[in-house]
Amino acid sequence: MEPPAWQPPPPPGVPGRPQLRRSRTDKVLGGVNGGLAEYTGIDALLWRVGFVALTLAAGSGILVYLLLWVLLPAGPDGPASGAPAGAPRRPAEPRSPVPGITVAALLIVLGAVALTARYTDWSPDARTVLASALLLVGGGLVAAAFTGGRRARGGLIALGAALSVAVVVAVAEPWPPHGDFGDRTFHPASVADVRSEYRGGVGDLTVDLSDVPLDRLRDALQVTVQHGMGNVEVVVPRSADVRVEVMNGLGDIDVFGESDAGPRLYPGTGRESWSDDGDPEFEIDIHTGVGEVEVSRG
Repeated sequence: MEPPAWQPPPPPGVPGRPQLRRSRTDKVLGGVNGGLAEYTGIDALLWRVGFVALTLAAGSGILVYLLLWVLLPAGPDGPASGAPAGAPRRPAEPRSPVPGITVAALLIVLGAVALTARYTDWSPDARTVLASALLLVGGGLVAAAFTGGRRARGGLIALGAALSVAVVVAVAEPWPPHGDFGDRTFHPASVADVRSEYRGGVGDLTVDLSDVPLDRLRDALQVTVQHGMGNVEVVVPRSADVRVEVMNGLGDIDVFGESDAGPRLYPGTGRESWSDDGDPEFEIDIHTGVGEVEVSRG
C-alpha cells in the first residue's frame, strides 16, 4: 500500500472562514445579525444599527432581515451546561426546503407582477400584491406543517405577520402615494367649507367641525374620513345630532365615550330647536387602517 501523497500545509495565519449561518447564541429575534457578525468579524451591534438605518431610510431593512431569517440555516447549538463538550449528539434532521421554496416562489410572483404591470395595461394595486404574497406565505406554512425535517417556520411566521399588517393597512385607503405623510388638521368655519371627504396617509388626522354653524342647515352634512396609519380625531358641535359609523383595522375606537363602531344616532347636548330631533346634522363615515379613532364634541 502506497503512502498518501504529500499535501502542502495551508499558509499560516489564514484561518478558514465559517459558513454563513444564523447564530443560536447571539440573537435578539432570529440570530441573523449574530450570524453575520461571526461570518464577517464585524460586531453584531453594528449590523443591528445598519438594519435599523436601512429600515428608516428606504423601508427595506425589515424585508431583508426576514428574507435572511428564512434562507439562512441555523448555526450549531453551544455545549449544554453540565455535559461534556465532546459528548455525542443526535444527528440533526435535514433542513426542510419549504421555506426556501416559498421565498423563491414569492420573489418569482412579485417579479412577474412587476413585469406584467410594466409592459401591459394591467396595474395591480397594493392590496392585490400584498394579498397574493400573504397567500403564498400561508401556503408555505401549511406545507411546512406536513413535511419532515427541520421546518424553520419562524421566518415564515414573521414574514406572514408583517404581510398581514401591511394588508390591513393597505385595505384602508388612502395609502401613499395617494395619501400624505405627516399630521394634518382641518378646521372649517362655515357650511361651505366642509368637505365631503377628508383623506390622510401616515400621521395623525384631525377634522374639527365644532365651529360649523347649524342654525340654517337644512340637510345633513355627509362627511367621509379615510386614513391609512395614525390616530384620527373628529370634533363636532356640542348641539349637533350625529350619525357615526367607524370601520377600523387595528386600534381603539371612542365615539362620545363609547366603543361601539356600529352606525347609530348620537343626539346633541344643547337646547337649540334642531337638537335631539331625530334628524342628524352630520353623517360621518370613518375608515382607517391602523390607529385610534376618537369622535367628540367641541
